[in-house]
Amino acid sequence: MSESVTQYKVLAAIKNRRSIRKYKNRKVEEEKLKQILESARLAPSAKNMQDWRFVVVRDKELRQALAAAAGNQTFVGEAPVVIVCCTVMPEYVLSCGQPAGVINGAIALDHMTLAAQALGLGTCWIGAFDPVKVRKICNIPESVGIVELLTLGYAAETPGRRQRKNSNEIIFYDKWI
Repeated sequence: MSESVTQYKVLAAIKNRRSIRKYKNRKVEEEKLKQILESARLAPSAKNMQDWRFVVVRDKELRQALAAAAGNQTFVGEAPVVIVCCTVMPEYVLSCGQPAGVINGAIALDHMTLAAQALGLGTCWIGAFDPVKVRKICNIPESVGIVELLTLGYAAETPGRRQRKNSNEIIFYDKWI
């Protein structure tokens, strides 16, 4: 595949990715799931710590319990896969003052969202959840931090493009203006 075709596909995945909150009742193929998880494994992390861990939840009852733990967001339980992103180093803080595990997990999750988009699947980040309930549902040890949940499946909706700020509102060169 030529470099320009690859670049186009990456940019297309970035431009076309949407948060999906309605999923088809269709299983995610094992090979696609493996590719999406591999994209997370290959993500960069601070000091190459690779501190992320992922609990892949496919069991219907557990997904529905996660939906309840996510403020009764029913689509969480309807997605055929829910990935719980965790960090085994929740206390580690970068020299800039930011928690490494949250940043590393976010990078890995973003790799997954783009890989899923490229493979014809939809995702949605879930930040509104009760970590105590999620920990119990997925048997996550107390020493492990829970970063986010990610729903994954075939979209049953095609959300429109959301309004984005203009570049000149968010980008400054050399100094903040």
